[in-house]
Amino acid sequence: MASTLTQSTTANTTMFLAPAMTLRGHEDQIRSISYFPKGKRMLSGSDDLTARQWDMQVGKEIPKLRDVCKRQIRAVAVSRDGRWVVTGGSHSGRGELKACDVQTGIVKTFEGHSKETYCIDISTDSALLVSGAIDRSAHIWSLETGKLVAGPFTSLQGLGAVRFSHDSKKLAVKSDVGKCLEVWGVHTRKLDVRTGTFGYDPMSYASVFWTKKNLTIVAAFSFTDDPARTIYEFDASTLKTVGTPFEGHTMVLAGLVLSSDDTLLVTGCYETIKLWAFESRHLLASFNVLPLGSLTLSPDSRQLAYASGSDIYIYNTPAEILASIGSASDAQASVRRLIQIV
Repeated sequence: MASTLTQSTTANTTMFLAPAMTLRGHEDQIRSISYFPKGKRMLSGSDDLTARQWDMQVGKEIPKLRDVCKRQIRAVAVSRDGRWVVTGGSHSGRGELKACDVQTGIVKTFEGHSKETYCIDISTDSALLVSGAIDRSAHIWSLETGKLVAGPFTSLQGLGAVRFSHDSKKLAVKSDVGKCLEVWGVHTRKLDVRTGTFGYDPMSYASVFWTKKNLTIVAAFSFTDDPARTIYEFDASTLKTVGTPFEGHTMVLAGLVLSSDDTLLVTGCYETIKLWAFESRHLLASFNVLPLGSLTLSPDSRQLAYASGSDIYIYNTPAEILASIGSASDAQASVRRLIQIV
């Protein structure tokens, strides 16, 4: 079933987008969702103490792959090669972090955080796992050996988002209120640069992203006492802002995802999802949704998904949106080819 718009897509009007599929089964709030690399499965983690895998072709849970945890799950991730499924949360007041080898079913447990784990990321080569917690630290682990390889990297306050650069040489770390952003050297284990400072509520666990050439970082951020509801692009070497910010949300950002080709940016706050052409900063569409807890894009950008309460809503990205960013991407590629010829 295709998702449909109640009216033609225009950036100036907030519309309702009907879901193509709804995934139901969790019994409490879903905190995190992630697609598998081919987009045929999804992983979700919930306050109901379970991590579940979903068959995206039929819209049903795969029961035999359900994982039961000791406490609520705050973050989930799937490695790029599809081998590792990772969940983060807490157990007995300490951070709980587990990775399951999909091929063998063997589960590794990583111990080191003194408080709840709220954010995780896996390196592009699927070798390293980074975890961030409200104990103000990030740890980097080897997925193969299960051992700590770097860290702790200590920040100013609890962590809300972590992300490896594409070459795994740098680590971006954002605070849980979106008012401090840092870049660390993975091998040097030293802080390269920081912008912002300690902040207060409301919390923002929206992700951070590196652009493809590792030159800039995209994050929801606030330089004032206001909530982190504006999205900035930062120079990764200086953390000075680059270009025009993405403005329009009226509440703290709950979700942010940049497509793998850097053409489409999707942002979400409470009851609104916005789609942007990343390079031009042009707002492509704005949709009314249910109160939003987590947000993601499929690997090919053809689906966007968000969690609200105990349900996951799957939408087909409107064809006109895909066409517009596709044209922009083709035009940019043509310009790059011309520059190389000259």
